[in-house]
Amino acid sequence: MNAVWIVDDDRSIRWVLEKALAREDIAYRSFSSASEALGVLDANAGVPQVLISDIHMPGESGLVLLQRAKERYPELPVIIMTAYSDLDSAVAAFQGGAFEYLPKPFDVDQALDLLRRALEESMHRDSAEEATTSVPEILGHAASMQEVFRAIGRLAQSHATVLINGESGTGKELVARALHRHSPRREGPFIAINTAAIPRDLLESELFGHERGAFTGAAAQRRGRFEQAEGGTLFLDEIGDMPSELQTRLLRVLSDGHFYRVGGHTPVKANVRVIAATHQNLEQRVRDGLFREDLFHRLNVIRLRLPPLRERKEDIPVLAKHFLQHSAHELSVDAKRLTEAALRHLQTLEFPGNVRQLENLCHWLTVMAPGQMVDVADLPSDMREKSAVAGAAAGGVGGVAGDWLSALNLEADRLLSQSPGHVFDILNREFEKALILRALANTGGRRVEAAQLLGIGRNTITRKIQELGIDGGKGED
Repeated sequence: MNAVWIVDDDRSIRWVLEKALAREDIAYRSFSSASEALGVLDANAGVPQVLISDIHMPGESGLVLLQRAKERYPELPVIIMTAYSDLDSAVAAFQGGAFEYLPKPFDVDQALDLLRRALEESMHRDSAEEATTSVPEILGHAASMQEVFRAIGRLAQSHATVLINGESGTGKELVARALHRHSPRREGPFIAINTAAIPRDLLESELFGHERGAFTGAAAQRRGRFEQAEGGTLFLDEIGDMPSELQTRLLRVLSDGHFYRVGGHTPVKANVRVIAATHQNLEQRVRDGLFREDLFHRLNVIRLRLPPLRERKEDIPVLAKHFLQHSAHELSVDAKRLTEAALRHLQTLEFPGNVRQLENLCHWLTVMAPGQMVDVADLPSDMREKSAVAGAAAGGVGGVAGDWLSALNLEADRLLSQSPGHVFDILNREFEKALILRALANTGGRRVEAAQLLGIGRNTITRKIQELGIDGGKGED
């Protein structure tokens, strides 16, 4: 028996994995297509202990291979590799019973650790149908977004309560809809309510409904959001702002699965999955006495953190392209494109409104930018003015004297007032990340060459890439 089967049409990927496994004395067998591997399986000419396969290959896809392999050997650990960083790939892989989802480019040592873990564990997952629903709004190459995709995939067959943390505009409702769409409740309704947007006096009726005559103006019985979401998912946005008396009622529903309409005396059963979201620190609100601790623990079964856009700036190009195409489609015009200079400039901005702010900007550019190619000068004036860091990056050390130091001074002053006690760590982390990313860009991702350019050791750059969460870089030159 060959311990590991490698399936990839890319010869260089096969070579790298073969060399890594050979160094560890792990037996392997390589295939250049899914059809070739399936032929061996169908002929009973061999069975792997672990299968690692690319998704996108000529002929049969890696997902077809995954499905067929799991049909024959349900406990076989299958690792899916892909260079396509989208939600569908992650969900399809996990719903098909994959052991793990490994985005390319990957770190060889991390891939080897994953293979070792797969060899040690036996899997007991049932096969599930591949995801076919497109969710193009959730895009990302950043490692932090890959973790979100993995979590959605792992939760695909779960009914568990989920708490989503993220700043305004990071896409909390999009993730909640994805969790619903890929869940066993997908055929049921998805009902969303922003608890901070509804007046305090009306929120109870909105959530639980009311009986006729329950209060002035209640001329008829009304079903609340819990009843509307029967058999499906109820998304409670900005849960941290919920009034304390309603927190008590919500806790009761989550505890015993029943509630009463306002003015009602007959309990109503709630067959609803609750997904909650907030931009606030609920632990701090519990400490401040503003949020019930027992409700927090009821909601905090599974927790997802959505990163702000400033922590995933490498995703700005793909997001901007998507939003420009979407706006163009809505307005029936040709999609506009951002120049490299404009993209670099956008990646220096903080985007306090996160992905939603970027989406709004792309819609503005579709309407207001004069030409098909959008340059820095075509951006809104407030965004052009926030260019100190961009100008410093363009000028570099050899540019206008002191530009980059002036920009550093401005950023230091801002952080000293907004994040006292963390300034050195924040700036040092961003400085190291920027240097390593530029060096990797100059070497085509080859780490040894990048380390030589920077004047640091190979082990140092590998450690820094892991510590800084940099997605990219090749272990071999």
